[in-house]
Amino acid sequence: MTTSTAAEGARLLEPALEPQAEDPFVLPPRYATGSIRAQLAMKRCFDILGASLGLLVLSPILGAIAMAVRLDSRGPVFYQWRVVGIRGHHFIGYKFRTMIPDAEERRAGLESRNEMTGPVFKMRNDPRVTRIGRFLRRFSLDELPQLWSVVKGDMSLVGPRPPLQTEWSRFEPWQRRKLAVRPGATCLWQVLGRSDIRDFNEWVRLDLEYIDRWSLGLDFKILSATLFAVVRSKGAY
Repeated sequence: MTTSTAAEGARLLEPALEPQAEDPFVLPPRYATGSIRAQLAMKRCFDILGASLGLLVLSPILGAIAMAVRLDSRGPVFYQWRVVGIRGHHFIGYKFRTMIPDAEERRAGLESRNEMTGPVFKMRNDPRVTRIGRFLRRFSLDELPQLWSVVKGDMSLVGPRPPLQTEWSRFEPWQRRKLAVRPGATCLWQVLGRSDIRDFNEWVRLDLEYIDRWSLGLDFKILSATLFAVVRSKGAY
């Protein structure tokens, strides 16, 4: 991570880290306090209200994107996002499809061009991405259907990004602690560089810092920073 990125992260994360438990899914002791429990209940209420309102207000945009995806290339409008949620729970979320229909079959031939270390695949000029898909990815519009996963309870507005089920099996034990909490639609990794942070271990460390230092106030800071990150489209591809 660059010096400027680290400094920005420090401003978002103020309290000190707490001791880690051996079990990757055991939360720090502070999560058992009345204050944190109350904030977690408020977080869930805010998730439901915010995601529901987002789906309602953005419905015309969602419809326009769906039509654009349909007209741009053959295949379904939505991509079935098979990922892993809190405590290793598998679920299917949805994104707008940004790749050609046989993208998964072609991934094996592109592994040598992976720009991210570890089990995650990231490639700046991925030939599988469609024309409309590049635009959607640049401004994270392909991820708007995740609001439905937030309403359902599989995800939160803010939290560690859920890994693909195929990636989860390759996680090291310490990396699995990132799913001790409900995964989110945005996170520190997204506001501090996204795919420009190419070390997967650094990505996970940001997730663990988020868990250890979580507060409702931190969530609001990340949501605010996400708006600027989306407009800048830095690291989005």
